[in-house]
Amino acid sequence: MAEPAAPQATAATLLRRPQLWLVPTVLTGLLALLLSLLYMGGIVNPNRDLRDLPIALVNDDSGKPPPGQKENLGTQVTAALAADSGGGKAEWRRLTRAQAQDQLDSGKVYGALIVPAGFTDDVTALTTQGATRAPTITVLTNPGKGSLGSSLASQITTKAAHQSSQAIGRQLSAAVGAQASPTAKLLLADPVNVVTQVGHPIGVHSGLGLTAFYYTLLLVLAGFMGGNVISNGVDTALGYADNEIGPWHTRRPTVPISRTQTLLLKMVMTAGITLLSASLVLVACVGILGMDASHLPLLWIYSYCAALAVGLGVQAINAAFGGIGQLVSMFVFIVLGLPSSGATVPLQAVPGFYRFLSHFEPMRQLSDGVRAILYFDARGDAGLTRSWIMIAVGTVLALLFGFAMTMYYDRKGHKRLTPQPA
Repeated sequence: MAEPAAPQATAATLLRRPQLWLVPTVLTGLLALLLSLLYMGGIVNPNRDLRDLPIALVNDDSGKPPPGQKENLGTQVTAALAADSGGGKAEWRRLTRAQAQDQLDSGKVYGALIVPAGFTDDVTALTTQGATRAPTITVLTNPGKGSLGSSLASQITTKAAHQSSQAIGRQLSAAVGAQASPTAKLLLADPVNVVTQVGHPIGVHSGLGLTAFYYTLLLVLAGFMGGNVISNGVDTALGYADNEIGPWHTRRPTVPISRTQTLLLKMVMTAGITLLSASLVLVACVGILGMDASHLPLLWIYSYCAALAVGLGVQAINAAFGGIGQLVSMFVFIVLGLPSSGATVPLQAVPGFYRFLSHFEPMRQLSDGVRAILYFDARGDAGLTRSWIMIAVGTVLALLFGFAMTMYYDRKGHKRLTPQPA
């Protein structure tokens, strides 16, 4: 006689079980709290956290010192600025004009302040009848470092230039004394024009310096999502996971295979499929949307290697942590990576915790390389060399970590599932 079927549970009955609520509630709350603190904590107040933003300081003034002074005005201005970092916000780098341009072109500085040749002569002429032009100080921006970073540098340099102008104005007013007319006194109060120019131009289809960040994000997402899709697809095909689409549910016969061989299969498939996804990212961004990009062969190879390193890392983490691997890899590659990438907010303008993360978080390493290729003529010293090294290091670590964990599990006899009959 057949046993009676057990009664089906109802949602109303299950909802009264506290243990059913506990884990989802705690995990969801923790995720919401951590995401809020991590993301907003890096961007809430960049000006407060700003420290040592590198800016070039150039003195091209070769004029003779004014009467009674030992140095020309260009030397006085740059010396005063170099001695005053504006509360630690700027790291002034005293460079020649050629050195400053080189650091702008390699992304090593966020901007520059240039005291031009003839500055002293133009200033001293203001107190005479021979003045022919207004003295100027030039502020150079570097949009390739991102719109926010370039804007912060521009604010610092423009403020410094106006402060220098006012200091010079006080000297001139004191020299002229009561003889100056009210109009002359007004002009001498702030006598220097501050001219802002682009120090290292980028293309108009560069998203104001943000395409490097979004392109990097696409590569990370391609590796992250592709790795998880491949992992789930392989587990389903081998019978280690159920396949459920809408109301249809299937379970394939379990294929006897070790954890190590399963990981090898997933990593080989990741290497092959990532070739397609990375290529499509490049085609979509450059070919269809018209993103400004040079060095296309290099960008394609870099895109593949970057996405592959992320994909292999995802496979290794999933193999080591099992069911929570996707959550762990999300934190490693995205949650902690975005605020510490330095791609939108300069690392000099985020709290110290994010600067610490930036030394090893993958997104920062990858964004430096993309930025170098897109904006800085693929120069190695613009971050590309370090990025290649970190991609290699990340790939090796993923392989070592993943296979070390699966081989350990296999030796201990930790089988994934009891084989299911066909």
